[in-house]
Amino acid sequence: MWPGRIGGMRLGIAHHFGWAVAVTASADHKVVDRRRIELIEPGVPAAPIHNEGGPHLLHRSAGPLDDNALTALVADVRASVVRAASAALDELTTALPEPIVSMSLRAWPADFPEDIAVQPRVPYESRADSVMYCHVLAELAREIGWVVHLYNSKDVEADAIRVLGERADAVLHEPRATLGPPWSMDHRIALAATVVAT
Repeated sequence: MWPGRIGGMRLGIAHHFGWAVAVTASADHKVVDRRRIELIEPGVPAAPIHNEGGPHLLHRSAGPLDDNALTALVADVRASVVRAASAALDELTTALPEPIVSMSLRAWPADFPEDIAVQPRVPYESRADSVMYCHVLAELAREIGWVVHLYNSKDVEADAIRVLGERADAVLHEPRATLGPPWSMDHRIALAATVVAT
């Protein structure tokens, strides 16, 4: 273990609408678990705000949802995300040999509006659903007692390379050879996020 590093597993999440790649690594950056986790129950709209997959498309024949109906839909979707993500995290923690101490998530704007009536407007509409998933995951992590770290997906690999130095290639790329597929960019980003979590 490196000086100054605490023990325990670190969980990195690279999420999408309704699912995520989860990579769990030890304190010395060895991949202990990698899996796809479902973040929403089947049959529930994964992107209730976003035009391409949300209420505006689903209800186009009847016109867009009004604020009250959209707020109710988002509340239902969020409740589904809480249930599905809780179950996925429970399953993950049960499978690990040591407790998780932190979860790393993609960062979101600190001033992102909470008002559901505002979120369908530009420039918020394209990020509203993603922010919802991040909020739920962060809340669940804190309830469990994990430290929540936020990362910028564009910079996290470069940040991890700076932390790892000469070990960077082995840590970030060898899992593809040792574990076999899948080892995608999402896996690499999630692992890099665990590296920069201090």
